[in-house]
Parts: sequence; C-alpha cells; structure tokens
Amino acid sequence: MDVEEFRVRGKEMVDYICRYMTNVGNYRVTPDIEPGYLKDLIPSVAPQEPENWDNIMDDVDKKIMPGITHWQHPRFHAYFPSGNSYPSILADMLTDAIACMGFSWPAGPACTELETIVMDWFGQAIGLPDDFITSKKCGNGGGVIETSASECVLVAMLAARNQAIEYLKKDKPSSIDSEFLPKLICYCSKEAHSCVEKAAKILLVQIKILEPDQNGSLRGETLRDAMEKDKANGLFPFFVSAILGSTASGAFDKLEEIGPICKAEPSTWLHVDAAYAGNAFICPELRIYLKGVEYIDSFNTNPNKWLLTNFDVSCLWVKCKYKLTSALVVDPLYLQHANSDETIDYRHWGISLSRRFRSLKLWFVIRRYGLSGLQKYIRNHIKLAKHFESLVREDQRFEVVNDVKLGLVCLRLKAPDDVNQTLLANINDSGKLHMIPSMVKNKYIIRFCVVAEHATQEDVEHAWRIITEFASELLSKTAVRKQMFTRPPLTRQKSNRLSFTRSVSKEIYERSRSKTNLFDGATPILVIDPDEENDTDTKPSDDVLDALTNMSTYDDDVFLKDHNDEFMIQSQSPNQVTGRM
Repeated sequence: MDVEEFRVRGKEMVDYICRYMTNVGNYRVTPDIEPGYLKDLIPSVAPQEPENWDNIMDDVDKKIMPGITHWQHPRFHAYFPSGNSYPSILADMLTDAIACMGFSWPAGPACTELETIVMDWFGQAIGLPDDFITSKKCGNGGGVIETSASECVLVAMLAARNQAIEYLKKDKPSSIDSEFLPKLICYCSKEAHSCVEKAAKILLVQIKILEPDQNGSLRGETLRDAMEKDKANGLFPFFVSAILGSTASGAFDKLEEIGPICKAEPSTWLHVDAAYAGNAFICPELRIYLKGVEYIDSFNTNPNKWLLTNFDVSCLWVKCKYKLTSALVVDPLYLQHANSDETIDYRHWGISLSRRFRSLKLWFVIRRYGLSGLQKYIRNHIKLAKHFESLVREDQRFEVVNDVKLGLVCLRLKAPDDVNQTLLANINDSGKLHMIPSMVKNKYIIRFCVVAEHATQEDVEHAWRIITEFASELLSKTAVRKQMFTRPPLTRQKSNRLSFTRSVSKEIYERSRSKTNLFDGATPILVIDPDEENDTDTKPSDDVLDALTNMSTYDDDVFLKDHNDEFMIQSQSPNQVTGRM
C-alpha cells in the first residue's frame, strides 16, 4: 500500500468507523456464535501473495464483525466502561504513524516529556498530594503510564519487595535476595482484583486475603490482627494493596485506618488500586473517598476505563521514584545516553522496554473535553446509576446489594443463587443486554454498570424493563403464559457460560472455598454441579417462586407485549446496520 492508496483507504476507514460508532446500538450486544466459530472461516495458513484490500474488508464485515462483543453499545452494562472517544481514536492514529519507541529521552523526547506533564495534570486533577507530582519538586515522586492496572500492581509490589529485602539485608548483608522470599507476605481484601494474587505468584511471595466488613471495606483492625499473627510466625509484612472502588461492588477500603498501620511497620508499602473509581476524583465532591491518601506509597487508575481514553492507558504514581527505579534499572551500554542525569527514562519505571506514545491520547482527551466536560460525563453516569438503583428498590422482588456511590449497581432477585444465575443467563443469551455477575456478601449478584459515553435515563429504564421482563418470565408458572410463549431451555454448558459460572463437584467446590477466591468478573464463579447438589436450601422452592410471582409489582403481560415487538436480526457490518433497536 502506497501513500496514495493509504489516503483513500484511510478516509474509507474513518467513514467505516463513523458508521459503526453511530449505529452500534443496532447490533446484538453480544455475538450469537459459539467458541471456535472463526477457525472454519479463515484459512489455517497465511497467504503467500498479497491480497486485495476490498477482499480484506469484506472478510471484516462477514467474519470479524459477527464475532464482536460491542463494548460501546448502549445496552452493554458488563465489567466497567471501555474508554473510547473520537479525540482518543485520532491520537492513536497519529501515535501509530509516528511509531516511536519512547523508552528513553533521546528515543522520544516529546514522548517522554509529554508523559511527565500529562501525568502531573491528571494527578493534580484527581487530588493526589504534591509528593506525587513531578513538577512540584517538594519530593521525589512522579507518574508513569503503564499498560494496565495489573502491571501497575505488579510494578508497585516489585518495588515494595525490593525495599523490604534491602531492609532485611541490613542484618544479613551477605545473604542473597532469594533467601528472604519465604518471609515476605502481602495483603489485600477479598474484594481486591485478582491481579494482586497474580502479582504475588509472579514475585514468589505469600499473600493473605482478608475479609472485608459488611460494606465490602477492608478495616484497619482486620489488617492489624493479620499482621500481628504473621509477625508472630516469623513473617514480614511488606505490601498492602487497598481498593478504592472494587470490581465486584464498587467498595472502598478505609485508607485512614489502614495507612497508620502500614506506616508503623518498618517497611510496608501501601498501594491503592483505584482502576475505575480513581478517574471520578476529578470531581471535587468525590474526593471524600480519598481520605487517608497521605499515607500511601503508590496509586493507580485507568483513564481507559472511565475517562474516555482508549486502552492502553493505566496511570501509576509513586511517592518516591527511586524506590521504584532501583528495583527495575538494567542499564546496558547501548541504552545509555548523555542526558540521563537530567531526564526521565521511563524504561526504568515498568516491565517493558519499548513504550508507545500513550500520553498523546490522554493529552488529546483532556484538552478536547476539558476537565469540565469529563466531570459532566462522570456525574451523568453516577446520576443514572442512582436512578437505576431507585428503580430496583421499587420492585419488591429485587434487592440492591451494594452501596451505590459511582456508576455500579449490584442487584439480585430475592431468591436462591441458581435463580439469579438463570436470570442472567437468559438475559445474556437474548443479546438484548449484557451484564456479568459477582459474589457480594456471599451472594451471587448481577452487576449493572453505566458504560456508554452518552448514556441517558431512557437507556437505564430500557435496561430495567428488559431485566424485569425476563424476571417475570422466569418466575411465572401460569399455564396460559407457558402456552403463549416458551423459551427453549439453555444447555447447561451455555447457561454456565452466559451466567459466568462453572459447575464443579462438591469436593472441588469445598476446596475452593478454603483458598483465595477473588471475584473480578474475569474468572467464572464456581458452583456445585446440579447433578451432585442435594441441598434443598440452594434450590428454588415452589414457595419462593410463588411468593415472588404473586407480588403486587408483577405485571404478567409486560414480557409478551414487548416480545411481540419485532427484534432486530443481527447485522454483520456497519454498512448493513440501519434503524434503532
């Protein structure tokens, strides 16, 4: 492809993207395909000769788009938002064209310096202490853009491990670092993301998962008790990962209680994972959830979740950059340069050497929207979540299980877990909505997250109508209704996939309960295989279903009325999508 063809194809691609973004609401939210669908559509070996561009795009329409889960769909309410906006897309186009590998200042001067400036902009905007801001020069802190929150947690834990080993080596200077690994132990709440456990596995350290309180918050007393017991057994607490806005329920750990406990230890690093919620702190009224931030050593949040910036932009700030870089510096001759004493080389701040020009898209987004525009976007999501919460609370069949502070509502039918699993599986199978579950207060719950940039009150009310329609269908036992509309039962495999569960034996289930079990929406929730389940307490009894069905809020006609409306057949490409679902 030469420059002239690129000019033509580039304009066509922009038009294609615009059609997709404009009409994304007219697709099924999730594709109606089965695992392995693509292997029969694409050759098993690469083409020997170049192919025509029109043929490639035809395959995109016919083979790729039918297998896309549409994260920007107004009916997508799973996980958290996947940041996306036109300024960010344009920045990525330019970044890909420049194609610099900004691992050091001479490798990319603008790439390096803009990252420092934008991280200072963002850090100040969310209310981080001046210790974390490079330009304030009141400390040794600063910020860096990593690929994901998982990498942020891993890097922070690595720095903490290095700091702890250096401390322990004071008494045993001749020891090698690995000798201290069996003594090191880190902590997080059961509400923490699974990346904390993964980081501990990678770094060969022990981890203890602590029980949160009834609101999902890790409390100081719980942490102190665990630390004291571990120290009595000869272990060395070196790292605590606290949460501000957990994946499962949007819970907030008590930093003001945890912080002093960590500071009282000789070398315990306190990290805050605020991957989703951290972006909301650009709104001054939400910084009440930052109470205790003065105690922390590092902080991460993801603009690619809730700040309209495309993946991958995960922001990490540290109070002391030297504690981070001392754990990561490897400096071969071919990467050294004359300006290293007066510039930042971000290759020393993370795992990878090569680095994309990621700060450009965050810079574009902040400038094009302004802080006021981004605040308006976040406040709208919170307002809509509170409205959705009010709708749930008005229906006596349902309960809200979390404290709704941001854009996430956790709900469930007041029925056994398997009823809620079936409800979610049926909804997801329809393609009308997409949500995921989690476990909150030892209950299987359905997470509803406001996701779309331009989400409206009608969007969340439409979602609630769909949820209640499927709930009414599930709970109805009238013969007339079954004659009028019968949904084919899902296979167990498909039901498990769509309810994000995995059936296991009682033995495996019981063993899993004694191990760490962090619910981050990515790992299936283990449930006992129905063939082995004899406990009637976990099955929906006729009394439960009768009570739910007979509640005054139940409308027997609502599902059929809406179901009779013609539902869109899945379109295969942006060129074929018309109308609105």
